[in-house]
Amino acid sequence: MKETLNRKLNWLMSLRFLFSLMLMGSTVTYQLANRLNLTAMPIVLLYGVSGVILLLSAIYAIVSPVLQYHQRPFACVQIGLDAFCITLIIFVTGGSDSVFIFLYLLIVIYSSVFVFKRGTFFIAGFCNVLFAVLLILEFKGTINPFGPGAGLGNVTITGLQVIQKCIVMVAACFSVAFLSGYLSDQERRSKAELVAMEAHLNRVQNLAQIGEMAAGLAHEIKNPLASLSGAIQILKNELEADKDNMRLMQIVLRETDRLSSLVNNFLTFARPSAGNTRTVNLGQALGEIVTLFEKNNSVDQRIALELNIVSEASIEIDPLQLHQIIWNLLLNAAESIEERSGRIVVTVQKMKNERILVEIVDNGCGMDEKTLQSIFNPFYTTKPNGTGLGLSIVYRILETYDCRVDVKSKPGVGSMFSLYFKSAWHKT
Repeated sequence: MKETLNRKLNWLMSLRFLFSLMLMGSTVTYQLANRLNLTAMPIVLLYGVSGVILLLSAIYAIVSPVLQYHQRPFACVQIGLDAFCITLIIFVTGGSDSVFIFLYLLIVIYSSVFVFKRGTFFIAGFCNVLFAVLLILEFKGTINPFGPGAGLGNVTITGLQVIQKCIVMVAACFSVAFLSGYLSDQERRSKAELVAMEAHLNRVQNLAQIGEMAAGLAHEIKNPLASLSGAIQILKNELEADKDNMRLMQIVLRETDRLSSLVNNFLTFARPSAGNTRTVNLGQALGEIVTLFEKNNSVDQRIALELNIVSEASIEIDPLQLHQIIWNLLLNAAESIEERSGRIVVTVQKMKNERILVEIVDNGCGMDEKTLQSIFNPFYTTKPNGTGLGLSIVYRILETYDCRVDVKSKPGVGSMFSLYFKSAWHKT
């Protein structure tokens, strides 16, 4: 994200540099064509504006590496100074009659690349304020814009023209701000979805390779474990009821059961099946799971659970596997809150692409970028007693239903797991 924004800023600085050169070249051409004196005020001001923009471009290029972690505010500063420079160009080239008024619209358009839709509307308003101030000062005679001919302009502007031009500018700027902001937001969402899908495909390929190898290994371990457990049970029944022997037998059986459970989980990760698939009312199923989870030892009065059913939805899935998916994610959320009060919010809503979105949001400890890249890998865990298979199994089960999971997290803020299910079309 930062690299993309930095690349866009570099393009903006390069285009600004070219614009200043074009402005300076146009000024030279205009001066020679009209045989104007170099000391003529419009020419001096145009050269001055060109020089200022060149100087600003050089300053931006120098300080850009230093401000690489503050790129968005840096972009806002550049946009604001560009608006001032454009206002000065409009003043020099005729004020209310300048042919360069459209440059305000270009500022609004490219600002949508760096700020969100709300920021684009703010830039549009800022450009309108600058233009309105210029018109009012011209109307009152405080300033006399320079015309394209020479010297001081003698054209007067009426109050009605000021109002008309302001209304047209407001309509133009905010219309462009709405369209460009909307398109930029759509482009960001599309790019984020493409990145998520690419990560999903890479993860699926890696997990598939690991799964094939792991399945055979798990089967090879499972068979000796079953034999070992059976042999221990026979010995337990045949040996004398010695206290030390019984204690050792219990330890062996307990550890055998634990290894067997681990192998079963690993087999579920390696080769998950679709199970007993049927149509499930998602809101009702989640309500039951959340109610059960509230009774779990992992949750006490310090953690508040909230279920928001924005829209009713049904999906095709094995109810037991749905329970396993949601339970694992709720358990992770509760454990991330640690020893403090917190909140877990589960939301269900339909998306425009007929997918069903389930979001599980917590205000726990959060995760850094390095952890986010590894949480779905088998045996990766940050918990002292964790197996590292919970999220891997969640991922693999969702994959069997052509569904996916995305996660966003920030250290000290919390995490959000987004599950995308396929909607079930049926009559209720």
